[in-house]
Amino acid sequence: MRFHVITLFPDSIRSYREASIISKAESKGLISILLSNPRDFSTHSHNKADDRPYGGGPGMVMYALPILKAIHHSLSGNGLKRVLRKLSSLFSTTKDLHTKYVLFSPQGKKFTNILAQEWASSYKDIVLICGRYEGVDDRVREALNAEEISIGDYVLTGGELPALVVIDAVTRQIPGVLGNEESKESERTASPRMFTRPESFVWNGNTYSVPEVLIEGNHAKIEEWRKNQQLEIKK
Repeated sequence: MRFHVITLFPDSIRSYREASIISKAESKGLISILLSNPRDFSTHSHNKADDRPYGGGPGMVMYALPILKAIHHSLSGNGLKRVLRKLSSLFSTTKDLHTKYVLFSPQGKKFTNILAQEWASSYKDIVLICGRYEGVDDRVREALNAEEISIGDYVLTGGELPALVVIDAVTRQIPGVLGNEESKESERTASPRMFTRPESFVWNGNTYSVPEVLIEGNHAKIEEWRKNQQLEIKK
């Protein structure tokens, strides 16, 4: 699985990339994360990557061509033949069944664990386009037939945080990434209430103890307790 992150701020990706399961998955060769900055492909002075929107309005909009070139460079760097062979064909929408193009947008489809599972099993390359400012020239979406994705009902400064969310969630679904396959939430009854040692402690005059059912060792009762906890949370 190769994640191609198109971002004006690659350093914001690198820091998290070096942590947790993402770093381990890369070291095992199970995934790779390729960062590409549209500024490096800008033909404007000072590597300018955005401009005022047509029709007026606040903020700036990211240029289409530097983004498309950055994607082409990232995919071509792996010896792959992709949809952007001819940049002059800006509006062509040739479909590549092994590549997923994602454009993060507040109005996009909500990202879920089900999508993470589907993408992990369906694609070899996932291109994550991180917008900034007022967004991305819509011809990028049109040229790539990119799917608009949102990670929640709120607005963020840029697409880098959503990209990291997607990378983390999809990576977890790749066989061999997690040390124990039961760590996948879909493979177990995940309780929203977790406890560890000691069995009890005192804080500000109050005693806090682990529920007895978790200590007694009756696995059937433990599973029932976990399911009940899930139901309580959903109420």
